[in-house]
Amino acid sequence: MHIPDYARAVIRSALPTVPTSRQVGALDCCLCDKPFGDRLPVPLGPTPESGLFGCRACLTRLVTRARRARDAELTQDAERSRAESAAWLPVRERHLAQLDSVRQAAEAVAGLARDGDTEALRVAWLLVSLESAYTWIPDAPEPPASADREDSELRDETFRLDLAMITAREAAAERLAYHLINEAQPEEPEMCEEFECPEGCSGRHDSSHIDCGPDVVFENLAEHGITVEQPEPEPLSSLSSFGEEKHSPLPDIEEQAPAALAHFGIDTDDADVLVSAAAVGLVTDAWREGPLDVIHAADGGPSDGEIFAQSVDLYRRARTALVAARDDGPEELLAFVAIASDLDLPWAGGSRFALRTVSESVAEFVQHVDDRVWFTAEVIREQGWRAGLLHRAASAAFKAPAHFGMPGWPDAVASAMERLAVLDRSGAPEALTELAAVKAALLEAPDRLGADALDWISRQALLG
Repeated sequence: MHIPDYARAVIRSALPTVPTSRQVGALDCCLCDKPFGDRLPVPLGPTPESGLFGCRACLTRLVTRARRARDAELTQDAERSRAESAAWLPVRERHLAQLDSVRQAAEAVAGLARDGDTEALRVAWLLVSLESAYTWIPDAPEPPASADREDSELRDETFRLDLAMITAREAAAERLAYHLINEAQPEEPEMCEEFECPEGCSGRHDSSHIDCGPDVVFENLAEHGITVEQPEPEPLSSLSSFGEEKHSPLPDIEEQAPAALAHFGIDTDDADVLVSAAAVGLVTDAWREGPLDVIHAADGGPSDGEIFAQSVDLYRRARTALVAARDDGPEELLAFVAIASDLDLPWAGGSRFALRTVSESVAEFVQHVDDRVWFTAEVIREQGWRAGLLHRAASAAFKAPAHFGMPGWPDAVASAMERLAVLDRSGAPEALTELAAVKAALLEAPDRLGADALDWISRQALLG
């Protein structure tokens, strides 16, 4: 007779403390103390030949009792789990809402701190009130034992809030530091002519960027009695071999890129064309290449149409970020990073796909996006905005010469429309019915057709 594991404790509790010799000798059942007679004894251990023995009727009764107790316990556990979940979810949602609201406030404070129209004193009060709101956020609630202890959404939202707070603090600190410096500067009307100031200038010329060099901070601290050991200066031979690479990631880009880009029909003197090509290159290098191929091939990964639609949407975001970087610095590219690597954001074109739905290479993908955009930011920071555009535009010219946003895109669309006109479209999505509307959408905003229509176009290889 098979005795299930869940019944063994119940059977052990029913065994006699001091068994009789007949029970040990397998003559009487150790549970009901009746002779076995012609009934087959069931060994209870420790070995099949020695120990105690029970009859089938008693063991069946005890197994039944144990099963009922187990089922009742499972039912109670399930009910307790449902009750704990019902109580936990509102607590969790309230905490997430608190994190999200303070994060949005931090992003707004950072924007106002960078905005020259907001008074410095107001920026200071905004930062103080933001820090208060951040301090008043309660500790993350502890989930019940039945819930997942590793709540990735809570962890991610906390991380995003911390990043937003760092950004707000940095922006406010920079604004207030330069405010104090500028307030202490004397008026210098004699410099107005050199600065070509408008008529009526007070003679105050505020600074927005000061480069003190690598050593001044140590000298300033020494004045306060604080000595920090400085790193040894690089030898001249080392500076000559590595200095240019450190401060000029692409030293020849300004001289070499314009001629190469002209070969692909990109006029580098046309800022609009150059920005568009750079945006295509940024999406191609930072988002489309590398780990996305693994995610594309994974179970539940995005279709060709979903990738097409999302790349168009990211092109616009990359273009906006690059334009903003011209005036506000390469940090504006972080807006593109945030969208391109957002794990929960549904993709464009009506897609329901989000990166969190797959597990393959997502961490590598996020790091890849961050690394590639960081390099572009460094080029802009070290060599200027135009150098950063030339670098990514060159990448687009070689890797994606006929993508949306490139000079070659209209010709690619024209060729695709000629082939589409002669294809049987009876099974195609409804968005591809009216050819004139399809052509207009492809030229202006391909993601407007929807991911399904773009997937059909991709399967027909109409765009190369």
